[in-house]
Amino acid sequence: MTTKTFFSFLSLLSFFSVFSQTYITNVTITDVENHKLIPNQTVVITNDLITTIEPTKRVKVPKNATVIDGTEKYLVPGLTDAHIHFFQNGGLYTRPDVIDLRKDKSYTQEIALAKENMENKLRRYLQNGITSVIDVGANYHFLKQREDFTDKAFSPTIFITGPLLTTFEPEVYKNLGNDEPFTLTKTIKDGINGVKKQLEYKPDFIKIWYIAGADGLSIEESALKNLPIVKAIIDEAHINNLKVAVHATQRITAQLAIENGADYLVHSVDDEIINDDFVKLLKNNNTILCPTLIVHDGYVNTFGQKTEMSNYELLKADPYQLGSLLDLKHLPNTLLINNYKKGSNSNESIARLNKANSISRANLKILSDAGVLIATGTDAGNIGTLHASSYLAELQAMKKSGMSNWQILTASTINGAKILDKENEFGSVSVGKKANLILVNDNPVNNLENLTKIDLVINKGVVFNPKNLLKDTPVDLAQRQLNAYNFRNLEAFLEPYAEDVEVYSYPEKLLYKGKETMRKQYSSMFENTPNLHCELKERIVQGNIVIDKERVQFGNKIIEAVAIYHIENNKIKKVYFIQ
Repeated sequence: MTTKTFFSFLSLLSFFSVFSQTYITNVTITDVENHKLIPNQTVVITNDLITTIEPTKRVKVPKNATVIDGTEKYLVPGLTDAHIHFFQNGGLYTRPDVIDLRKDKSYTQEIALAKENMENKLRRYLQNGITSVIDVGANYHFLKQREDFTDKAFSPTIFITGPLLTTFEPEVYKNLGNDEPFTLTKTIKDGINGVKKQLEYKPDFIKIWYIAGADGLSIEESALKNLPIVKAIIDEAHINNLKVAVHATQRITAQLAIENGADYLVHSVDDEIINDDFVKLLKNNNTILCPTLIVHDGYVNTFGQKTEMSNYELLKADPYQLGSLLDLKHLPNTLLINNYKKGSNSNESIARLNKANSISRANLKILSDAGVLIATGTDAGNIGTLHASSYLAELQAMKKSGMSNWQILTASTINGAKILDKENEFGSVSVGKKANLILVNDNPVNNLENLTKIDLVINKGVVFNPKNLLKDTPVDLAQRQLNAYNFRNLEAFLEPYAEDVEVYSYPEKLLYKGKETMRKQYSSMFENTPNLHCELKERIVQGNIVIDKERVQFGNKIIEAVAIYHIENNKIKKVYFIQ
């Protein structure tokens, strides 16, 4: 064999070693572009691309192919969350500019946690069927850190900007170096330089935080005063072939941003009902809107101590960030906390929130019916809007606005790809596009909650069982049942426990056995006990054993207790209580 022939042989061998095909047979395709279901199809994935879509009866499956039986299942394009923030964790301590709890938890620790948990966030997104995320306000650290996940099969595709360019920066975020999420732009030169500085980090787009009124002027006066800076930023970004996203929640700031070239509005207009001229402006400029309907409720409900979580959120959310949302019930600064609670629950605050929500939803209905491109995004990372698990609540809010399920599915898939002109790469089940898909067990067109009934996630051509993407640790199980206890959610509380769980009074007195007996014990407690709250004071983890020191309130009674959880086969098998 000649040297040339030998290397040709090696090249051929290498080609066959990486060449792989997956056949999804007998599946119903969810066609988000044409709004129709196409039954009895076989979809062929070659490496990371969709290479064939044909009626199943026409396709002959090779013997060595990987086959997934899609009978009675639905193949949906991977979802896109078009508005997230990696530098925010979603819990109580993530926005010190909104509520300053730095005496209770260091913001430096919060920043470190955001960095450490990035892989966990990404796995959680993929587990929930979200194969693309768009971070519309990060920092230089995360622009670099995203490179660690570019080729990882477990990671959604990340699109990201750097610090938000703004004429107003909260004091708490200043002088944080590469962790600073804002770049203050007081002049046109500042705005241009703010874009140029980001270029070396290769952002996918530029973001402007168009805040009007913080300078003491009226909203319109302030917006017009800062418009030359906004326009300079947009122009500089476009010169460098970068699109521009703009935070603009008032009609005047949104209108001015669009008139001056904004490509993507990342919030709804919530101060007035838009008119036909505004609709035409968006359509003529091909501007995409992301409504972010639930984020304000997250703040108000957390501060008002009236947060509610569904079984789905209690199971799928980061349990530690979710648990922190109830910390206001026991933090020591009662004057601050009571002021936030009183303010959030005041008639004025509730009326203001209801008015903004009503306007946002009415505007979304007007825009979606007019054919303006809508993209689904949660603003995840803000207080009360948790990464990945908040997506379903956003879909449900869009549904309440009057959008159809097909419109919402389109907003959640192909429209997310259109934000950055990636619709030829992903966003629909189409030949030639990336194999970023979810296989669900029920029809998502009938019920959007069926998007959570995921059988398999396919990302970059790799097939995942969602249960294997993020394994529960013993401490995860302990925290989940603690969260559900504090929310008085019986089913979510029982979920981490084994069917034959044993509950003891330490050291060895058996109190009862079995989940059904536990159900009876806690059902009465949850229904009849006022002021029920468990504060975690300290936690020790040793292998499969979790030891929690707790301060528990029952009505006006407070007790100190220790709970010892023994985990077996990924369930809590034994509990020992010490009082």
